[in-house]
Amino acid sequence: MESIKIGIIGGSGLYQMAGLTDIEERVIDTPYGSPSDAIVIGRLAGVPVAFVARHGRGHFIMPSEVNYRANLFALKTLGIERVISVSACGSLREDYAPGHMVVPDQLFDYTKGKRAYTFFGDGLVAHVSVADPFCPDLSGDLLQALRQTGATVHQGGTFLTIEGPRFSTRGESHIFRRWGLDLIGMTASPEAFLAREAEMCYAVMAHVTDYDVWHESEEPVTVEMVVRTLNQNTAIAQQALAYLVKDLAGKERTCACGHALADAIITAPQLIPDAKRHELAPLIGRYLPPAS
Repeated sequence: MESIKIGIIGGSGLYQMAGLTDIEERVIDTPYGSPSDAIVIGRLAGVPVAFVARHGRGHFIMPSEVNYRANLFALKTLGIERVISVSACGSLREDYAPGHMVVPDQLFDYTKGKRAYTFFGDGLVAHVSVADPFCPDLSGDLLQALRQTGATVHQGGTFLTIEGPRFSTRGESHIFRRWGLDLIGMTASPEAFLAREAEMCYAVMAHVTDYDVWHESEEPVTVEMVVRTLNQNTAIAQQALAYLVKDLAGKERTCACGHALADAIITAPQLIPDAKRHELAPLIGRYLPPAS
């Protein structure tokens, strides 16, 4: 199979990709341990793609337990340049209704510091820019693919990541709305930040499954409610992904994601430990002179 440049991370309700052909599974070890599941390689609409189930097939990994670094690092070592995340979320605004799809353009990290959120540290410091955490080019392409399905899709919005696994209290949900946030989920952080550190484009296909607990005329969110809506939207997600990968095939990147580390590494090269150089070679190798 030719080079694989598109990765898909399936969230709640998307544990495998229908329509994949020429399937093989790869168990990839990383410096950060094992990814959530074997990486499934195949062709979608004739285009080579790699797929990983964020919570494992069968959903046995909590949001805080996901090995985000291993998932993204494994995709990077395969040569992936673009990552599409499929995520369930709650809505914090009336017009983003359950069953709708959203391609957010901003991210608010409200996790509690339990998650490994960077590839750097241990003698190597880098400060990557995430002013716009979702790739605008890939997000635009994803938006167009979703519109081709006929689904109700919204452009833009700030996606709040909470720790979970519990859902919000009503007090929290009302505060989040007052902050001007639009969507709420449990996995976009640190996934988006790690993708940027790995110089991969990253965009989110957000499935609105509920109104969180702020909406007084709606029932509070439950697992049953989330799963029911996800099942209804699975066909839309898979159809949109097929449209998207066909559009991206052979399309070169012109965004800034591919050189996000060019001005981010601040540690003097001679001070970087050899072990860290080796560990992060797939990310930083082109920016550092060979070790003496």
